Parts: sequence; structure tokens; C-alpha cells
Amino acid sequence: MELKLTPAAEKFIGRMVRFGGAGEAAGFRLSVSAGGCSGLASEFTVEAVPAAGDAVVLVNSVKLFLPAESRLLLEGATIDFSDTPTNSGLTFVTATPSTCGSCGSSSVGGMANIDISNIGHKH
Repeated sequence: MELKLTPAAEKFIGRMVRFGGAGEAAGFRLSVSAGGCSGLASEFTVEAVPAAGDAVVLVNSVKLFLPAESRLLLEGATIDFSDTPTNSGLTFVTATPSTCGSCGSSSVGGMANIDISNIGHKH
């Protein structure tokens, strides 16, 4: 599978897994599906083991658990992470451009965002 992570995305995902409390063998489960105004709807969790049907994809030092649909939609994509005063989240740069953008959470040019500003902490 062809998938790239920027250094910022690699750092963010690594921290999520390391501090996610799922153990040393944990991975970052990224579920991407068609939908949403950017063309993709996405969510992630930190899991101790992959779910049934997930592929374990190693990108540099990052272990991703990807369901089949996510693998298809992310083939050839670059995953980035941005943290600005107005927006924090993962960004997917794909070969398929998005032309929407009216909701303010998507971008033009084949990019889709996952907003992480509402992530809660486990106590």
C-alpha cells in the first residue's frame, strides 16, 4: 500500500498511541469512508489489536490499523497534521480533488480534514 505520513502526522499519531493506554503493541485505527462535504468521513481510535478485517500497515515508525474501505480511499494519499489557533487535525491529501468547502471543515484540492479539537481525556 502506498501511503505517506509527514513528520508532523507521524509525531501526532505516535503520541496518541504512546499515551493512549492500549499497550506497547497498540496501533492507530483510522477509519475513512466516502461521505461528508469533503468527500471523506473519518474517525480514529487507539486500539490494542486490529479489528477483524483490518490490515496492519507500517509507515516509518507508525503502526496503522486500516479497514478495507480505508485502504482503498487512502491509497496514494499523504497524511499531514496541523495545529493552528483556528484548526487542529489530520489532513489527507489525495489524488481526488474536493470541490465543496461550504461548511468550512473541508478544503479544495483533494484534502480532507479530521478535527481533533473535541478529543476528551480518559480519567
